[in-house]
Amino acid sequence: MQGATVPAEWKTSTLGELFEFSNGVNADKSVYGEGVPFVNVLEVISNEALTSKDIPGRIKLSSRLVARYQVRYGDVLLNRTSETQDEVGLASVYLGDSPVVFGGFVFRARPKTNKLDSNYSKYALRVNSVREQIIAHGQGGIRANVGQRDMKKVRVSLPPIEEQRKIAEALSGVDELIESVGRLIVKKQALKQGMMQQLLAGATRVSGFTDPWMDCRLGEIARIKTGSRNSQDKESLGAYPFFVRSATVEKINSYSYDCEAILVPGEGGIGSIFHYINGKFEVHQRVYKISHFAERVSGRFVYHYMRQFFGAHALENSVKATVDSLRLPTFKGFELRLPATADEQRVIAGILDDAENEIELLQHRLAKARLTKAGMVQQLLTGRARLSAKESAA
Repeated sequence: MQGATVPAEWKTSTLGELFEFSNGVNADKSVYGEGVPFVNVLEVISNEALTSKDIPGRIKLSSRLVARYQVRYGDVLLNRTSETQDEVGLASVYLGDSPVVFGGFVFRARPKTNKLDSNYSKYALRVNSVREQIIAHGQGGIRANVGQRDMKKVRVSLPPIEEQRKIAEALSGVDELIESVGRLIVKKQALKQGMMQQLLAGATRVSGFTDPWMDCRLGEIARIKTGSRNSQDKESLGAYPFFVRSATVEKINSYSYDCEAILVPGEGGIGSIFHYINGKFEVHQRVYKISHFAERVSGRFVYHYMRQFFGAHALENSVKATVDSLRLPTFKGFELRLPATADEQRVIAGILDDAENEIELLQHRLAKARLTKAGMVQQLLTGRARLSAKESAA
């Protein structure tokens, strides 16, 4: 790669030597909405590789224009404009067989040599050394733009074609793991949402509990207050380990105390329940602290209940101003239906906690897989690490 030592057998080429560049189709808005799949900027930015199933847009074109702007297997698409400099000129290789066309804010880079494997290109053209060159060429104020002339100057160092295929195979394995964990997270989140709707509404009862649920208001089962300190008071907080503001939880020291509370922003993020805390803390005047729950009430159950149902109530009852805000009566008047016993409430909260913990573990696994891929890309696509034939086969 440019500016780095690469293996002697790797060859450096410009994108202009590897690809023939073309601009996309510009058409009247009346032809959009039906017809052939149409690749636009968002799909290119969001995907290292594309097939027709990733392309929601449609455009109605004559057969002559479809032929002119058609994207073939192995073509690379690059967005020539973006809202941020960091996203200009991102590459996405088309790995589909169905006919698609590309839009006017996208370049098509059609391979004109056999020096670059199609599966390898989706990694090679997003590696840091290539991205840095493209970003440096980007221009513009409100929107960043890059032209064909500058794109053709970008240099990329390529291993022999067989090594490219080995690297692509190894990285594709990690991609498959990332995709499978991502799909599992989506599935678990949907299951959890359904579980919340059933359990928190009492539509599904926990085995062993049959008592009717009770109706109450939040002000009847908990103490609700806002803080009065601000961020200048940190030093005076003393033993308080947390100072909670409207968007952050700011750690003061390492002490921990046994106290539970639900924290809700009074302005900004109206309706969001952003924290449940066990510990001793003080809160900013724009944060509501819901604590000191009645003996028959599980604070953790109320936390899950509010996450499910409080948002609509808050939006309906917020004070409209330059910055929308919530007032104490909105909290006190929030209506809840609770199991008659704290035991049933705790069981339901535990079920939902377990579901959340399972999703959190999967999210950690996903983050780890992404870090693994990033490390592999940085090592394998610079030649710092090499794959043997045996490693590739494995």
